Amino acid sequence: MLTIRGPVSGPASSPRVALRDLRKSFGSTRALDGVELEARAGEVHAVLGENGAGKSTLMKVLAGVVAPDAGSVTVDGAPWTPRGPADARARGLAMVHQELALCPHLDVAANVALGIEPARLGVVRGRDLERLVVDALGRAFGDRAVDPGVRVSELSVADRQLVEVARALATARAAGGALRVLVLDEPTSSLGAADVERLFALVRDLAAAGTTILYVSHFLEEVARIAGRFTVLRDGRTVGAGEVGATSMDAIVRMMAGRDLGEAFPRSARTPGEVILSARELGGAHLPLEATFELRRGEVLGIAGLVGAGRTELLRAIFGLDPVRRGEIRVGVALGPASPARRLAQGVGFASEDRKGEGLATSLSVADNLVLSHLGPSGFGMPRRAREAAARFIAQLGIKCAGPDQRVVELSGGNQQKVQIARLLHHDVDVLLLDEPTRGIDVASKAQIAELVDRLAARGKAVLLVSSWLPELLGMADRIAVMRRGRLGPARPADRCDEASLLREAVGV
Repeated sequence: MLTIRGPVSGPASSPRVALRDLRKSFGSTRALDGVELEARAGEVHAVLGENGAGKSTLMKVLAGVVAPDAGSVTVDGAPWTPRGPADARARGLAMVHQELALCPHLDVAANVALGIEPARLGVVRGRDLERLVVDALGRAFGDRAVDPGVRVSELSVADRQLVEVARALATARAAGGALRVLVLDEPTSSLGAADVERLFALVRDLAAAGTTILYVSHFLEEVARIAGRFTVLRDGRTVGAGEVGATSMDAIVRMMAGRDLGEAFPRSARTPGEVILSARELGGAHLPLEATFELRRGEVLGIAGLVGAGRTELLRAIFGLDPVRRGEIRVGVALGPASPARRLAQGVGFASEDRKGEGLATSLSVADNLVLSHLGPSGFGMPRRAREAAARFIAQLGIKCAGPDQRVVELSGGNQQKVQIARLLHHDVDVLLLDEPTRGIDVASKAQIAELVDRLAARGKAVLLVSSWLPELLGMADRIAVMRRGRLGPARPADRCDEASLLREAVGV
């Protein structure tokens, strides 16, 4: 293991959390193979690694979801063997999952207080419950009000993420306020800039109060801002640890990938062809308010904007998932709105940012997910051919899995995203609507997807790309349009844009 030494941050004391030679296997798959990690009280400790490195399994061990096969875990010097998630929460550990673990049919208040409702003699104390919920929501959302009575299914993905944060805070208060360890798994992957700043302020407050924050993220620029120390996992092993401030980002990337990465955003020669998708004064039931654009074969058109501006709704309206209120959509020679099935028949595919909720059938296998939208001319899937197709895309996209028959729910978030994109490639669509395609994906996988998008555009495919990461838009897109408060601005060549100009346009400056 490579250890980079630097000045010690945080309290100079024995570790709050200590993992020693931690091991866990699932069948023949070794998820953890001797992990070592130390994190102190009052410290923000980044846990880094590519998808499939073992981070999620490690966090599940801490949260009491799975038990390790070997090794030891101690918290404040005492053995840590929770009997389950509820026991872990009662003992002062809360976790905010990347793949949101909410009940969409329940309202916000019920989700925040689920399992920790203040009660006496079996009767829930209404006023105490209200105070618990209001306090937690206020700390998570800040000045931005959220209705505790609204169903979670009606919230944006970003607001659902903040509800998860609120639930973690409520859990700590219900346990007497002793939040010893907070695990944040990709907490900002769906948040806008203002909500990210609010979350960072909250993290700093919790750390100052003595809480240990284990911060799992693929955004290294965030890690540089919020974390004091880091541990890197690769293939289930600890391969590096040290001070964030004393380590270059390039060095951390090399630890994560085990190699030097090539160019982050490769650019092949592209020759835009005929217009294959266009919208004119398009308006949805709520969003977008107005969008006009043209997308050509062999082109990547990027859509920038703040969370909530209407970018996702634009893609959903085009694909037929949301109703169109006015304006027109044209796909090739086909004019007008259409159902998702009709759009697929027209050669348009959609990869949702909410891969767990609507992008994948996570209980099915990789092969089943791959062929769901394209079962062949007879209308029936052939298991052998499905497995063969899945094997090709597993190799092509570098999907880390046990094979085509492994269930998607068992894969890491980044590998699930690759399966979603592989389905569009198997369907051989001409137009790819990609909504945050690298959300929750490690740096190496981001580079792979950027390379894949480049190859598709060079082959004449058309890509409409929504991303909140401006360097990604600037590196991958040929032209970029900014959506602000539901209205899409004119597209400009990407080489005439920069992060500052895109941000100014997004906020209306």
